[in-house]
Amino acid sequence: MKISFEKYPIDIIICILWSVILLPIGLLDIESSIRTILGLPFILFIPGYVLVFALFPSRKTDRGIDVIERIALSFGLSIAVVPLIGLGLNYTPWGIRLEPILLSIFIFIVTIGIIGIYRWFKTNMEERFVIKADVSFPKSENKVDRILTVILIITIIIAMVALIYVIVTPKVGEKFTEFYVLGPKGVADDYPQDLLLEENGTVIIGVVNHEYKTFNYTIEIWLINQSQTYNETTKQNETVYNHMWFFDKFTVSLKHVPINIEESWKPQWEKNYTFSVNRRGDFKLAFLLFSQETEAYNKNFDYKNIAKEKIESAYRNLHLWLNVE
Repeated sequence: MKISFEKYPIDIIICILWSVILLPIGLLDIESSIRTILGLPFILFIPGYVLVFALFPSRKTDRGIDVIERIALSFGLSIAVVPLIGLGLNYTPWGIRLEPILLSIFIFIVTIGIIGIYRWFKTNMEERFVIKADVSFPKSENKVDRILTVILIITIIIAMVALIYVIVTPKVGEKFTEFYVLGPKGVADDYPQDLLLEENGTVIIGVVNHEYKTFNYTIEIWLINQSQTYNETTKQNETVYNHMWFFDKFTVSLKHVPINIEESWKPQWEKNYTFSVNRRGDFKLAFLLFSQETEAYNKNFDYKNIAKEKIESAYRNLHLWLNVE
């Protein structure tokens, strides 16, 4: 049984409706799985299909092509047209961003689709290309043509499956952790530097996980008194750790957060940390970040013997210079 649509070009109408449905979903950032399902044909197939339809509104004749050729050309032209649209946008004030690309492809599909519909109606009714629900091979095809057709179909299916897998599978980029210390106003300024004995100082400690897996972070805070000495043998300045006291520690478990350059930066985890120092002198308040749980320390013990090893073993480290009077 064959079902055909001879009065209207139903395939182009579906392509345009598909694009109309996707446009608000893409612009409003609705559920990502729906965007992926609708977006793949919108980028990889529909632009090329409407272009092929506009060029060849006739069925398989001297002026037309068959269904398999249309499908193959549709994928190929889509892969060619979409980058060209992006290249053109690169030289416009809008640039290559989601909204301009989405709108440009939508305008291309609708415009070329309308041209294709116009040419289809201008084509002789007996020669128009129409969609038929018939997957059987034409009897006129010889054995070689059938084999080539099957190979082409299998190739298209494999290419589509591979492409969908590459797009849907999360891409692992550079792995890193953002670790920062801000002043009490939430900016990298106005840090507490000159304090009186046991006067409170406040900073904001922040961590953002871009490691593509959940990390159980440990943040250790140490009060360090150090000096510089010149090594005659190496001809370089070396750091001497005179004292190192354990100050504080806390842990936090954070999931991976993807990097989104299209949106404003947002903190994942921050802590307002208030501290006071009960010793006079010049100190370095060190903030050491570790990617796992660490051992317990005594606040009254001087760990100067392990200071260098401790600092070098930290995943990330930051510090503030303090003068306490």
